[in-house]
Amino acid sequence: MAELLLEVRNLRTYFELFRGTVKAVDGVSFTLEAGEILGIVGESGGGKSVTGFSLLGLIDPPGRIADGEVIFRGEDLLKKSAEEMRRIRGKEISMIFQDPMTSLNPLQTVGRQLDEMLALHTSLSASQRRNRAVELLTEVGIPNPADRLENYPHQFSGGMRQRVVIAIALAANPGLIIADEPTTALDVTVQAQILTLMENLVKKFGSSLILITHDLAVVSEMTHRVAVMYCGRIVEEGPTKELIRAPYHPYTMGLLESIPRMAGTRLPRLPQIPGMVPSLFDLPRGCSFEPRCPRATARCREEIPEMRRMTGNRRTACHNPQTAGKEAADYDR
Repeated sequence: MAELLLEVRNLRTYFELFRGTVKAVDGVSFTLEAGEILGIVGESGGGKSVTGFSLLGLIDPPGRIADGEVIFRGEDLLKKSAEEMRRIRGKEISMIFQDPMTSLNPLQTVGRQLDEMLALHTSLSASQRRNRAVELLTEVGIPNPADRLENYPHQFSGGMRQRVVIAIALAANPGLIIADEPTTALDVTVQAQILTLMENLVKKFGSSLILITHDLAVVSEMTHRVAVMYCGRIVEEGPTKELIRAPYHPYTMGLLESIPRMAGTRLPRLPQIPGMVPSLFDLPRGCSFEPRCPRATARCREEIPEMRRMTGNRRTACHNPQTAGKEAADYDR
């Protein structure tokens, strides 16, 4: 069996606002093995990014981590001091953010920013750090890396900036990388290049990856497992191929049906999930997906579904699970 790198148990991250309490992450639990790629998917506002930030303790007031455990290599990160977490970030766990222009310092050269990361988390000398920085830029496919060390972020294209961010994330060879919508600001062709680069580098360095995205098509290509989030909760989780082939939760089914498919004949209008994501200030009493769900019953309106194990390594939080449009009767309670 593979080594268990990360175990998240009942994580709850709340924001205390004037209008009330926003339960951005509400009882999220999942595991991650060494070398595994996990996709966290869902619509905007579902709690994906807040989950990623919570793992690293990057929640500022009025937000707070209200409950839960984040067990990384046998230790609970939520019990670490601020100084201990500063040493862990970058060295043990790195994060790749959505927009490279906001995660890179526009007033410092790329070489200086790489050097800062290496100086903080390694014992390399100045000359060794420069050589390592050149190696990292080479790894992520930046031409003339020795010369580009002297350039500022604005002198790189969007795709090249994201490659620099990936190089910084890999600088100390962390065990876990969290990528929060890493291709959102990029052209489609560049997106494919960056995702392929990340997948190859994760395999080469032996790191684990949590890929946060709204794009199930991306997840289906490069992840081992998928967790589908809706309104702060994981509603379905399991091996990627199995989940894509036969989803249990109606929300997952809706996401999959809305993806365009190649065909020789003209297709009818793509199906869409009716309604809107409810406000986190005013969630339904029972299942959060009930107002939009074609399979909702009276029980769904009154009772929040608990996560339960289905056949094999699958889990779902649904009172009326399905498989490819049929009843999912074969599950372990």
